[in-house]
Amino acid sequence: MVRMNLPERIPVGARIVVRCTIGIDERDGREKYRDIVGHVLEWDGRTLTMLRDESANGSRPAEVTTIRSQTIVRLKPIPERPKFTGRPMQ
Repeated sequence: MVRMNLPERIPVGARIVVRCTIGIDERDGREKYRDIVGHVLEWDGRTLTMLRDESANGSRPAEVTTIRSQTIVRLKPIPERPKFTGRPMQ
């Protein structure tokens, strides 16, 4: 598995998606991943602390998440989620 070179600095408040490895699946022997979307709270080069976004349908609340750098496969900035205005589409 190829891991990206991680940046020295990630700005606090940046909205990013982080792909993390969660291990090898025992049934098929393939590497499995989890994507986490949220805002950066802290990055020290070893541990990334994020405020994970709540799910769009409201089934999962926002939560603080810590991710070890050894598990990070990729990360990239993403735009903010559009705000719902409550007006019907036309």
